[in-house]
Amino acid sequence: MKSALTEQQVCLLREVAASSGATPIPSKSSNTAWALEQRGLIKRSWTRNGAHVAIVTADGRYYLKHGRHPQEVQAEKDRLKGDSGQAALAPDGGADLITRMRSAAGKIIVSDPGPKTRGRWRAAYYAALHQGHVPEGHKLRWSGRQRGDCVFTLVDEEAERAAQPPPVPTIEVPDTLDDPHRLVRATHKALGRSQTVVDTRGKADVIPLHTSRTLVDRALRIMHALLNEAENRGYKVETRTELHRGEAAHDLVVVIRGQGFPLVITEQTTKVPHEPTSQEIRQLQRNPWKRLPKHDEEFNGRLSVGAPVRNRWQSSNAYDDGARWPLESRLGHLLRDLEDRALEAERQQRETELREAEQRRQWYAVIAQARRQQMEQHRAKALLEQAQAWRQATELRALCQAAQARADDSVPAAEQEWLDWAEGYAAILDPLSSPLLAPPDPPASREALREFLRGDLHAHPWPFDSQGRWMPDTDEPSV
Repeated sequence: MKSALTEQQVCLLREVAASSGATPIPSKSSNTAWALEQRGLIKRSWTRNGAHVAIVTADGRYYLKHGRHPQEVQAEKDRLKGDSGQAALAPDGGADLITRMRSAAGKIIVSDPGPKTRGRWRAAYYAALHQGHVPEGHKLRWSGRQRGDCVFTLVDEEAERAAQPPPVPTIEVPDTLDDPHRLVRATHKALGRSQTVVDTRGKADVIPLHTSRTLVDRALRIMHALLNEAENRGYKVETRTELHRGEAAHDLVVVIRGQGFPLVITEQTTKVPHEPTSQEIRQLQRNPWKRLPKHDEEFNGRLSVGAPVRNRWQSSNAYDDGARWPLESRLGHLLRDLEDRALEAERQQRETELREAEQRRQWYAVIAQARRQQMEQHRAKALLEQAQAWRQATELRALCQAAQARADDSVPAAEQEWLDWAEGYAAILDPLSSPLLAPPDPPASREALREFLRGDLHAHPWPFDSQGRWMPDTDEPSV
């Protein structure tokens, strides 16, 4: 538990301690009083009218007198009480320290030791450094020299260098453009005659550029180096025009692994107080209710390269001129960032494809299972109907035979005619009068299988043709 108090908490504690009775706690100080109560410095209770009152505890008076929580003081005493015993367990010299570190996989943590224990470990550390006990090719590191946990680490320098990421290649920006990139040449032609601000973001087949006129040359040299390096690495550089909110949006795109990353180079701006022009002053005199802007956006000479921001919720992921480095030194990092984002997008796309393929496989498995259930139900119904017809035919024949046996000499003509018809009808009903065959398969349309399925029946292309056969371009799943 955090025992240190803020100035506001100390003031409230003093106010409660200064009163001989219960001190009312205003509602605005309820959070402060709760914090003091959690530390055991005051006690609170409710009054009949629903207000809070508090009294100071013995721990609270101790804190006001000594400036420390008694639990903190006791914890420090307990720590120092075992300091001598812990110091006896410390390494006996540098060789012992290295031996212990090797057996502990190169790392030892001593939890907040006392002064004697910390001193023994410090002595072993310096002995290992100055007496040659550190193995060749390794470094011995120590953190927590004055307070907190002591952490000793034996580092393999070669393994540490191998684990570090490779340095980012530097992209050289030329001082002059002798053979500019094709898009740089196109942008030169599209600059226009403006003497103050250059903006090519609304033009097609050029580099989107928004800077002051003085930074145009530097901006184009930066884009020349960046685009040439991208093409040298095998990436495609192209311009695209797309619709954004019903308007044409022209982009410069670097295509890496099939992923397009739009880029724009702009000059950053700074807010400055607005200075009214003479025309604005005259308009303000005629229309006193008119409000002038408080600030203006003014170019500050810092370039930025990144994705275009077309709304306030979008991030540009840009690299800028910094206080300690120019934009030219960050172009390699920008290109590496685009490569990493392309790899991540490719990985996410692959995961999405695998997930969709699995969902499609499961969906088709459900369809196939529903078709099997439909076939089973359809055939079972037909089989039961055949059994029912056979029983009826058997009963009719038994009836006819009983009627024939009932007659001693001969059967009347009218009865014999009826019995002959009954025998023929029994033959029609009897499924055994012809080869016993399975019924034709039922239709395999969405409507026919709807009672056997749950969920979206249109999630994927239907796998059956009009004859109820599984289409050859869809693998039938095994269920």
